[in-house]
Amino acid sequence: MSSTTSAPVTPRRGLAADPAYQAFWILRTGFTVAPILFGLDKFANLLVDWPTYLAPWINDVVPGSAQAAMYAVGAIEIVAGITVAVAPRFGGWLVAGWLAGIIVNLLTIPGHYDIALRDFGLLLGAVALARLAERYHAPRQPN
Repeated sequence: MSSTTSAPVTPRRGLAADPAYQAFWILRTGFTVAPILFGLDKFANLLVDWPTYLAPWINDVVPGSAQAAMYAVGAIEIVAGITVAVAPRFGGWLVAGWLAGIIVNLLTIPGHYDIALRDFGLLLGAVALARLAERYHAPRQPN
């Protein structure tokens, strides 16, 4: 005799009061908005002079200028934010991987260790989002 267990189905109204569901939406919103805004700022440099955050060894490897690299980074961040909005189960992992790359970059620039540590905290949040998205993923309805 075999038995299967599945998560109980919770009505939407009940989900709104569920702290884990609220955390999922907070993380989903944050990891949608932040990458899009940071990505857009890579084109404007209003928040900070982004090319100074590119490690010299990476600048030597990528073609073009550091600012051109930041344009590519900005485009990737915008896509990552949109991916979180539409597919958080994948987008959470995408953002976590992207943050891991940023952390490696920052750890190779003296004086940026505090930012690398902050980004590690964000990486953990992105992983939490991906895990929560597994639980709150709405299955596709048959046509």
